This record gives sequence, structure tokens and C-alpha cells, in this order.
Amino acid sequence: MIRSMTGYGRFEGVIEGRRIVFEIRAVNHRFLELQYRTPRGCGFIEETIKNLVTKYVTRGKADVFVSIEADENVAAEVTLNPSLAAGYINALKELRDRYGLKDDISVSSVAKYNDIFTVRKAPEDEEKLCSITEQAGIKALEAFIEMREREGEKLRDDVLSRCDTIISIVEKVEERSPQTVEEYRNKLLARINEVLGDTTADPQRILTEAAIFADKTAVAEETVRLRSHIEQLRQMLSGSEAVGRKLDFIVQEMNREANTIGSKVSDAELAHKVVDIKAEIEKIREQIQNIE
Repeated sequence: MIRSMTGYGRFEGVIEGRRIVFEIRAVNHRFLELQYRTPRGCGFIEETIKNLVTKYVTRGKADVFVSIEADENVAAEVTLNPSLAAGYINALKELRDRYGLKDDISVSSVAKYNDIFTVRKAPEDEEKLCSITEQAGIKALEAFIEMREREGEKLRDDVLSRCDTIISIVEKVEERSPQTVEEYRNKLLARINEVLGDTTADPQRILTEAAIFADKTAVAEETVRLRSHIEQLRQMLSGSEAVGRKLDFIVQEMNREANTIGSKVSDAELAHKVVDIKAEIEKIREQIQNIE
């Protein structure tokens, strides 16, 4: 199924006793670019995130935010820095003696200087945190992909509708193009008769000039290739692979054929139709920039 490159997915819940938030959002980008925001000290989960996201996403600029609640059951070791504590106590005593202050130096008053303590927690279970991250990530990415597919369906429908419009215009071009040759032949005959007066114009010369004009203004090859490109585009849109880059190439080829047709036609009506074709192709090009 065709997917848009923009999307958002989020999971928040408790997994294996730890509350976790996994959030991903993405916008258009030529390639896949990932940026992470993870809890301090948990940079090791970035590899898990990268491996997981790349299974689901091939293009887009994705921002991933992960928050994992601290485990309150993890044991912590608190140690005292004796020399620093002694320094604070001596300074407090000097302050007391110099200014005749009330002696209220106590354990609680010294403990306010929390830099005299060092807190060491047991290291996190990296394997467990990676597992939790992956489980939460899968749920967030499922919502993310679902949103991308909904947007992709809308893009596909719009592009297919514009393809139908182009084909209908091409049919009119193909119908009108031979008529311009006949009109040119009649105009040429009338002009020659006007110049020559009563002298009869050479029919073979008229046919030759008309044939040259027809060859210069023939667009059958271009319209056939344009139809072929549109058929390829439709087939790609009916598949399930990421085809954004291929679609971009096909649209470039469609635009090339439209430009060639425009350079050949000399009829005002046909020129307007070519402008309409190019306008639809440009709208298609804009839309496929959003397709993964």
C-alpha cells in the first residue's frame, strides 16, 4: 500500500513494570534521517530504535522521543566525602566564632550541602531496557504506519484522478492534431491561389508541403509514450513497495513528453491543451514528493 512520508505514532504504558513513552513523527525527506531523544544514560537504546524504525520506514525525516520511568526498586549506595564534610564543618565553626553566632551546627545543617554525598545506583539492565523500548516502539510504529497509509491512500487517489484528466486531454490532442494538417493544407492552397490568381496551383506541391508540415507537427509518438508513462505510474501506485523515487523519475519523463508536444504544436487550441497537461503533471509531481 502506498504510504505518505508524514505521520505520527505514540505509545504510553507500562511494560515489565516500567512506564515508557515512545513517540515518533516524520515529515518529507529525500532519504531516511533519524534523530533521537532518549533518557540520560540510556544512549545504548538508540541502536535498538534505529534497527526497529528502519524495518518500517524507508524515507522521511523521523524524530523519535523515548521516556522511561526510573526504577525505584534499584538499590542505591550513598557514600560520604569526609574531607569535604570536614571542610564545611570547619568553615561553619569559623563563621560562628568570628561573628559570635549561635552554635547550631548539626548533622541536618551540614547535610544540606549535598555535594558531600556521592550516590551510586546499580547499573541498568540494558537488555531489559532494549526489550521494553522495542515492545513500545512496535506499538507506536503500528499507529504511525496506519496514519501514513491513510494519507498515502488519499495521495494515490488524487494522483490517479489527475492521470485520468491527462488521458482525457491527450485524447483531444490526438483527435485535433490531424485536423490541423488538413486546415494547413487548405490555408496553403488558398494562399497560393490568391498569389497566382487564375493560374492553377500544383497539387503535388501542396501535398508535399502538407506532408512536411504533418511530419514536423506529428505528436503521435509523444502521446503514445506519455500514455505508457501514465500506465507505469498507475501500476506503481497499485503496488505495496516504496516507490516515491521511481515515481519522481516517471513524472520527469511525462513532463519531457509534454514539453516536446508543446514544441511541435502550432495550433492555439492544442497549445492550451498542452498547458493543461503540464499543469496536471506539476500537481502530480507535488503530490508524489509526499510519497515514501
